[in-house]
Amino acid sequence: MQVKVMYSPSYSLAIVALGPNEPIRVEAGAMVSMSAGVTLETRAEGGILKSLARSMLGGESFFVNRYVAPPQGGEITLAPSLPGDIAVLQLNGETLLLQSGAYVASSDAIQLDTRWGGARTFFAGEGLIMLRASGSGTLIVSSYGAIHEVNLSPGQKYTVDTGHLVAFHEGIGFSVRAVGGLKSTLFSGEGLVVDLTGPGKVLLQTRSPQAFVGWLIPQLPFKKD
Repeated sequence: MQVKVMYSPSYSLAIVALGPNEPIRVEAGAMVSMSAGVTLETRAEGGILKSLARSMLGGESFFVNRYVAPPQGGEITLAPSLPGDIAVLQLNGETLLLQSGAYVASSDAIQLDTRWGGARTFFAGEGLIMLRASGSGTLIVSSYGAIHEVNLSPGQKYTVDTGHLVAFHEGIGFSVRAVGGLKSTLFSGEGLVVDLTGPGKVLLQTRSPQAFVGWLIPQLPFKKD
């Protein structure tokens, strides 16, 4: 599998070249186009219970699409639902935790599961469950806005707004808290933050979907009775 990302970072498109009979798992709705002979199989990944957890708690689709190239190989292009960047990650027996909605596609060897993100994120409506991607292979993730990478050294602490978090290595310690006291939480325009402790890699997105929704709602016209 060879992946080329074009039109980054605003309206990224992943062009995936598949080898003979090579499969790729793709989040529902992410396929833009594909070459002749590529076949599609839609299934509940990991069984009904795991699919329900990924869909209801992880923000991902209940069904996962598995595309398979023909004997001569093929091509499929992918794009996320939000305008932004795409990162192609090569996992080598490691594990990443992905923010809800960041998963785009992966090779068959990558295992997907859900993980409890903490009750405090639940009450904020942000990141109740994080998707857990592990194994060895190619993982394609997306962001809202551009992707900014931060590499934490051992013991280094770093604080991120939960709406800007895309992914981080499972070995990184993390805890979710309010950004300040009650007044700061309610009136500062900031909600919850996650305190990360290295070592490991962190991927951030330069825009927050929650912040955009908060800006958009007051602009919408409301019909008066």
